[in-house]
Parts: sequence; structure tokens; C-alpha cells
Amino acid sequence: MDFPERPRPTPSGESAQPRRRRASGADEIEPPGFLSPEERAESMPPPGEEPGDPRSPRGRGRGFLRRGGPKRPRRRKQRSETLMRVLWAIPAIILAVTVIALGGEAFAGAMVVFSWIAMGEFFRMTERARPFAIVAYAAAAGMIVAAHYGDSFHMVLAGVAFFPVMLGLAARRQTLRNVTYSMAVTVFALVWIAIPFAHAVLLRDLPDHGAALLVDVLVATFFTDTFAYIGGRMLGSRPLAPLISPNKTVEGLAVGILGGILGFWLAGLYQDWLSGTDALLMGACIALLAPLGDLFESAIKRDLDVKDSGRVFGPHGGMLDRLDGVLFTVVAGYYLSLAIVY
Repeated sequence: MDFPERPRPTPSGESAQPRRRRASGADEIEPPGFLSPEERAESMPPPGEEPGDPRSPRGRGRGFLRRGGPKRPRRRKQRSETLMRVLWAIPAIILAVTVIALGGEAFAGAMVVFSWIAMGEFFRMTERARPFAIVAYAAAAGMIVAAHYGDSFHMVLAGVAFFPVMLGLAARRQTLRNVTYSMAVTVFALVWIAIPFAHAVLLRDLPDHGAALLVDVLVATFFTDTFAYIGGRMLGSRPLAPLISPNKTVEGLAVGILGGILGFWLAGLYQDWLSGTDALLMGACIALLAPLGDLFESAIKRDLDVKDSGRVFGPHGGMLDRLDGVLFTVVAGYYLSLAIVY
């Protein structure tokens, strides 16, 4: 993909396109992004003084109070942020329980809306690739409806049917330059986002126990995420994937997996049709896949230089931020249910 490049400095230290400034009636060349030796010497602290030292006039700027000394985090602010997270989580949980309990067309319609929100976040992050967003939205809706009224085979047929539509839209462009990237991003959205939401419908529509199994998968996924966070904060010392997510640790992963297994087992305690051994087995698979979904989205955001995919959940981030693990576990949960329960 061709993107505009930043001006590169020449060996002499000047940019290929230097800026000009007017001083004393004459034009002087000012290379952007570089300091002169005099300016560099002036910006350095005196000997024996650390940069940002509050005892120095230079240290009384940004990052320090006017009376001197570093700013300290306020406990009240941390509590307010935690309270805001809880307040945002409560309606989200109520909404999830409601749509799962309703099932049928209501649940399928909710999955269409959720998939569109998640795709919108992804397409905003990849807008430079000019994806065929309208094709992805239509294909996601078609796949979810096909999953509800048919099965996984009809779901795949609905997705493939939109490839000719994407080709037709590509042919209408003034040029085919970088059209491969546009198609690749569009198909990636279908595979990563639309297919899991369609599998959520397939799992919910399983006879007799579909709603309970979907709840079990969600509980195990969120237990894994929560326990991994707690374990990492309390015991974490060895980074898990520093290139992808520097804050994740091996200890947090281990605690998260144990928490996910426990979550699935606890959710299935009152389900006499699911044995304890089967619950532990399914919980182990879900707990192993949930961190992979989290790392998968983290790698994408790091490559695209994005902190949060969106703000639909306020301080919790976007739809992709909250459901990154679910996009992996709900697919596994459906096929595990077919293999173990049915």
C-alpha cells in the first residue's frame, strides 16, 4: 500500500524540504526537527542536576506542581475511574442477559447490530485501506440470518455469495490500485468478526441447552480475563508477549486459565446434563483460547497504532476491546458443545 512518506533528513542534517523563516529581512534555512548546538546546550540541565529536577527552574514546568515536587496520583481519581467502569459494566451485563434470554429473532438481530458496531470500529482503524464496508455489513447480516434459519453450511454460502458483489464494487473504482488491500481487509473483517457472531447464533439456537451453554462460554471468558488481570497485578514478573502487549505476564496467564476453568465449572454446577468432567474439559479449552483472542486484537491495534478500538463502552473501550476473547471462544464453544453435549 502506498502511503505518503515523511521527509527524510539528508546526511548534512537538513531535511529534503527545509522550512524558511524570515529574520532581519533575510531568509534563513531552519531544518525541522533539529536543534542547533547553542539551543541543545541551553536545553541541557547544569552538571549534577537531573532532567526535570524540581529544584531547578527547568523542573518547574510540565509534570510538577507550582510549589515543586512531582505530581502524585490521586486516590479519589482512581476510585472514580473504578466506579465509572462498574457503572458501565452493569447495563452491559443486563443487556447481554436480556438478549440471550429472548433468543430467536431478537438475539439474531442483536448479533447483527453488535457485528456492525465491531466492524465499524475495525474499518475506522483501517480506513486508509479503503475497505468495502457496505459489502462487509451486508455479508455479516446475511451470514447471521442464515445461521439462525439454517446451519453452518448456509452461513458459509451467504458469506461467499458477497464476493461477486465486492468484485463489482471494485470494478466501479477509477483505478484498481491497492484494491487487493481493500479486499483483504474486508474479508478479514468477515472472518474475524462476522463468523464468530454467526456462531453465537448457532450456539444459542442449539436445542434445550443453547442459552445455558452460551452463558457458560461467556462466564469462562470473562473469568479468564479478570483473573489474568488480578494475577498479573499481584504476581506478574515475566512478560508474556512484550512485543504485542508489554503488560501481560506469564503468571497472569496461568492465573487466568485457572480462573476460566473455574468459571465454566461454577456456571455448570446446576446443569445436570453437563458432567463435572465435561465442564472442566470445555472450560480448559475456553480458558486457553480467550487469551489468544486478546493478544490477537492487541497485535492488530499495536500495528495500527491504536489504543482503544472505540468508546461504545466508555472507559471499557470499544466492542472489539470487550469481545476480543469472545470472538475466539464462542466458535470453539459451539463445536465443543456439538462434540461433548449433543
